[in-house]
Amino acid sequence: MKYFFPDSQDLIDPSFDFETETRSSSRIRQRDDLYAHEVFNSPPYDGLLISKAIVDGMGGKYTLAQRHRLYREGVRRFLRIDKNKYNSQLETMGDCGAFSYVLEEVPPFSVDEVIDFYEECGFDYGISVDHIILGYKESLDNTLLHLDAVPLEWRRRQEITLELAQDFLRRHQVRQCQFRPIGVAQGWSPASYAFSVKELQKMGYRLIALGGMVPLKTLDIIACLRKIQEVRHPQTCLHLLGITRCENIGSFAQYGVVSFDSTTPLLQAFKDFKDNYYAKDRTYAAIKVPQVESNNKLKNLIKAGKVKQEDAIKYEKKCLSLLQEYDRNNASLDQVLQALKDYETLYDRKRNRIDVYREVLIDRPWKACECVICRQLGINVIIFRGSERNRRRGFHNIYVFYNRLKQYLD
Repeated sequence: MKYFFPDSQDLIDPSFDFETETRSSSRIRQRDDLYAHEVFNSPPYDGLLISKAIVDGMGGKYTLAQRHRLYREGVRRFLRIDKNKYNSQLETMGDCGAFSYVLEEVPPFSVDEVIDFYEECGFDYGISVDHIILGYKESLDNTLLHLDAVPLEWRRRQEITLELAQDFLRRHQVRQCQFRPIGVAQGWSPASYAFSVKELQKMGYRLIALGGMVPLKTLDIIACLRKIQEVRHPQTCLHLLGITRCENIGSFAQYGVVSFDSTTPLLQAFKDFKDNYYAKDRTYAAIKVPQVESNNKLKNLIKAGKVKQEDAIKYEKKCLSLLQEYDRNNASLDQVLQALKDYETLYDRKRNRIDVYREVLIDRPWKACECVICRQLGINVIIFRGSERNRRRGFHNIYVFYNRLKQYLD
């Protein structure tokens, strides 16, 4: 079971000073900042995935200079994969980033444009062009229902995806491409997914990615895999696009799933309300200490005259100072919690996070973690503040998730 981490240029700056919150004046982001596989002794994933949409699409995360360098140097050199001998086994996968154009009538990329992207960048695997179906309804598999019961748009998107997959494989063969082709199956029910897989196998695909499953519940995914199993050839391997259900990996593997990709461990570090920090067998909330100068909510309150800027700065500094002292056993739990409560009252009077803060401060999970992030940062890894802390916590989460995955597989 392989875990591919989707790249969206999330790097950390090793020169960042957490006390002064300043960076090296000579820092050059692309040269000096580090990917997750450069931070840990061994990579916290089996491969990296890059979507054409974030490189070439509208609103992509790659700058023009980064885009040119990726095409010029190739994906392995661009991501500095082979710089460390421990990373040499990492594989690379390319896809189209179908969620980025899900509202479009048709995919914005042609088959040859996508193949150009995969070939020029030197990916190990390339996923065919697909179009996500915006819906799932298992009851449509009822034999009493006619195909007309299925929304026309759902059927149209499945047809487009299968037609593009056939063209993708044909052009791959004609152009004698080096990457391994992966066909995408889209569906709206177990039977419709099984139909897509059956059709892709007829075309000649032996690697098939299941798309559009991110919103599905685990039981729905397993229902689809069980139905697919009825038509899946023994040599056909499946990839789950955007799915992270570590505790169900064993069940997925029984139905031919050999790989998956997801950014969830990283994103939860700063987008989830309470599950920000992964411990070995649970999650914790990170402790919010907003930056007065860059927090929009605080800035608006200050502009409106509801909060004095000097008070906000005073509380902010007090929280940061006491948290560091607590980590050194020089401040009490009550002192820290009172400071956090006083500051929270300024910027968010509707919420009270003190109970979840008390829990994480008592447990001190960063002390029990052996990853290099927690060893270097100490309590800073649990502070929800700025991209450098938040991304490092995300890297920690990826590390913990990958180790959990290996334990489940063992």
